[in-house]
Amino acid sequence: MTVSALTVLVTGLIVVVVVAGLGWAYKTANRLDRLHVRVDLAWQALDAALARRAVVGRTIAAGLGPTGRELIAAADVAERADRDQREDAENVVSARLAQVDTSGLRSQLVAELADAETRVMMARRFHNDAVRDTLALRLRRPVRWLHLGGTAPVPRYFEIVERGVD
Repeated sequence: MTVSALTVLVTGLIVVVVVAGLGWAYKTANRLDRLHVRVDLAWQALDAALARRAVVGRTIAAGLGPTGRELIAAADVAERADRDQREDAENVVSARLAQVDTSGLRSQLVAELADAETRVMMARRFHNDAVRDTLALRLRRPVRWLHLGGTAPVPRYFEIVERGVD
């Protein structure tokens, strides 16, 4: 049996297309993995920023009396909340912090609060940017068809009300 030049050409083209497809899938799976790592790291930074804001809130609340107890309770609930309930709990903390009259506080505490809220705002934006980039790649049709996302959970945005920083 002789192999014609056309058979060799078609077989060669098929091999090139399959190898190129496998290369693309490998590269895309690696990129998606890096994006998931980026989301995880951004969540850790956001969680740390939220924890810092809770600590600053508790420090401020210590000198506020009964209204301070509500802020302390809200911060405790937010830190213990599951990720599913975290947005709502952090919104309660934001609302309690918005009720605090900063004019009677030491300037150092006001600066700490402004810094903590700025860090929360930035960390939330970095997290949501990482989620957006991950979802943009993960929701493409070939990526879904080939299950290149693996077993990683689909990332979710973190939306809370941002208090205006003075």
